[in-house]
Amino acid sequence: MTITYIGLGSNLGDSQAILKEAVSQLRKEGEVRVSKLYSTPPMGPQDQPDYLNAVVELRTDLAPLALLDLLQRIENESGRVRLRRWGERTLDLDLLLYGDLEISNDRLTVPHVGLFERDFVLLPLLDLNEKIVVNNQLLCHLNVVQQSELEPVALANWWENKDNI
Repeated sequence: MTITYIGLGSNLGDSQAILKEAVSQLRKEGEVRVSKLYSTPPMGPQDQPDYLNAVVELRTDLAPLALLDLLQRIENESGRVRLRRWGERTLDLDLLLYGDLEISNDRLTVPHVGLFERDFVLLPLLDLNEKIVVNNQLLCHLNVVQQSELEPVALANWWENKDNI
């Protein structure tokens, strides 16, 4: 079993329901733990709704590209819409980390590009593993984490809750 971390994001449609369904799909593939849920301003164009973001820890036997295929299938089955670069999306699933592997090919880069600059990824990742080290860096010590003002909008069991936030 390999411990992987997957970033989840949505800002179109019923984002909370879409993210809950993505977690449900990932649970079919292995043991999961889910971070707190964060509402975050968009990284790209500002004329779009805020995102809901979380991170899932998935223990899996899937190889990296097979896991990427699964994530893309879940996105497509959710009715994924991506209107523009860094724009609004129904669902975005990013393979952030795959064990200790470093992967760089035409389909996949792990650790995920931009991981070290995005508080909306780092904070939920740290919810799951506060001592995580990537590329010899303790992520909790990164400036973007220390300076972040993001606060969770729901606790770690948000994805099990039948109610909306």
